[in-house]
Amino acid sequence: MDPDALAKAFVEHYYSTFDANRGNLASLYQEGSMLTFEGQKIQGSQNIVAKLTSLPFQQCQHTITTVDCQPSGPAGGMLVFVSGNLQLSGEQHALKFSQVDMEVLMCDRHGVKTGGRGWGD
Repeated sequence: MDPDALAKAFVEHYYSTFDANRGNLASLYQEGSMLTFEGQKIQGSQNIVAKLTSLPFQQCQHTITTVDCQPSGPAGGMLVFVSGNLQLSGEQHALKFSQVDMEVLMCDRHGVKTGGRGWGD
């Protein structure tokens, strides 16, 4: 699959899940994943989801304006930059946001490739 198409499909899935139910993002992270959010480093799937679900808003809608993808490393990783607008429920004006994601393909004990990721804000 084309890396740009793969990155766009992942970004659409991630943000639609984030907007619908942040708790469902746990399967997209692994215990080695790290989220850096406003200078705070958070590691592990459950810790990352706890941080995301503790954000001070209940409903939001992301509108993606940019998805840039760069292949990274010999194992088929990708560096993905995303920017767009974040509309919070009850707010008149949208906020601007940007995120960087490092996607890495990893093999489990059966040799099956799975994704590992980490977002940085």
